[in-house]
Amino acid sequence: MNEVILQEIAEFCRQRGLAESTFGRRAVNDGKLASRLRNGGRITTDTLDRIRSFMAHGAESGAARRRLMVDGPSAQSLPVIKMQAPPMASAQVDNDDPQRNFRFFDNRQKYLLFVNTCSEKWEVAQRVSLELDNIHPRPPAVRVFDAGVGDGTVLTRVMRSMHHKFPTMPFQIVGKEISLEDVRLALQKMPDRFMEHPSTVVVLTNLAYADAPWLAAKSLSAATSMVWKEVALDGNTAHSFEEQITALEPFLAESWKAKVSPTSGNPVYERPVVLVLYRNDHRFMLDQVIPKPGGSHADYDLVIASQPYRARASLEFKAKRVLAPLARALGPGGRMITIQSYGNDPGMEIIHKVWPDDNPFMHSRHDLLKETKQELGSAGRDLNFNVYSDQRSLFRYDMHTLPSEVSSSIGTSTLLAAWNAAVYVAQVEDDRLSDVNADRRYVDATREVLQQRGGLWFFDESFVISRRRQ
Repeated sequence: MNEVILQEIAEFCRQRGLAESTFGRRAVNDGKLASRLRNGGRITTDTLDRIRSFMAHGAESGAARRRLMVDGPSAQSLPVIKMQAPPMASAQVDNDDPQRNFRFFDNRQKYLLFVNTCSEKWEVAQRVSLELDNIHPRPPAVRVFDAGVGDGTVLTRVMRSMHHKFPTMPFQIVGKEISLEDVRLALQKMPDRFMEHPSTVVVLTNLAYADAPWLAAKSLSAATSMVWKEVALDGNTAHSFEEQITALEPFLAESWKAKVSPTSGNPVYERPVVLVLYRNDHRFMLDQVIPKPGGSHADYDLVIASQPYRARASLEFKAKRVLAPLARALGPGGRMITIQSYGNDPGMEIIHKVWPDDNPFMHSRHDLLKETKQELGSAGRDLNFNVYSDQRSLFRYDMHTLPSEVSSSIGTSTLLAAWNAAVYVAQVEDDRLSDVNADRRYVDATREVLQQRGGLWFFDESFVISRRRQ
């Protein structure tokens, strides 16, 4: 049913030049109507009737009201009218809304504040690095796929652990990332990696989960428009590598563009891109490691899937569109570690003080592994689905605070950082935040939890899918 009404809404918005958020607000006073439907949300028959009534009659009456406001005879209303944007301009503003154009995790301000005030990236990297003791690399390289590079903090920390564990083996590191800003941040961290471990090939791509591990687009139109850029870095210093990587900025700005999927509302690439980097002085020995267009294979020794999907997405989406394709990309003896938010922590205590019934973490690792196994079917016969006990699966990360910061009088910056971390982890949409930011409920809730707990921390859970060795 959701698919049918979503198609109707998409077609209506396309014909009328409306953003879906505008449609939702005008039809049922819910700007997130379409995104909730895509994530498996349900609506009542009354809401469905209101939606279809708006598509049949409401838009026409709204247009008539706008014409009356602009062309009507009342001169007294003209000063107000001139301050209102025309209908198409309003649609354009909504289309430029980051919440409309980018998934929650691409909200830059929330993301960067969270990354720099909490230790999650450090703890995730440490948990992932433990898996290096369990993989069994085969020539010609240790092959790693990162299903969401982000700002590169987790990946570069894992690469340091890899160098410690496998100091003489060539590395092939493939990372998926749709965000241009994250690609820039990740590349800024790579010069030191090329310096410490010269026999490294780094590949970044914006392809979808179903295509990225193979560096090939299944769609013919996408395959014919793919941008494949190979960069052989000259020199032997981190400074020279940094200069050449920085020089890629114009290429990234031109090629790494995203648009909004009309069906999912998530960002998708305008053109598929594969960027390959390696040291020119190691090109000869890396010949079998450097991927070639149309000739790449998966068979990864390690797949990192840290927060690879929205917590509120449907169970079917997580298994079918993310976890199953990544599991198929494992080579013999390979391991995929998935990490997601767990809840049951002080962060959720803050959320529940504001939204008592909120539950963003609906699917446990048990649910996900069961659904993924079912989705893989016969293709999962040689895979092990490792749920693990809570003692092994769960781990904690903290918001960085000084002992003096959490006292009877907590500073504003600490309160705001804690609130940001809580709503970021719980993936609270901006439309809901606007309802509470107008008063001090969130400040009081955050202060109360920090004082009761003496700080702020969160729990993540991890699970592993591994392929048997041949």
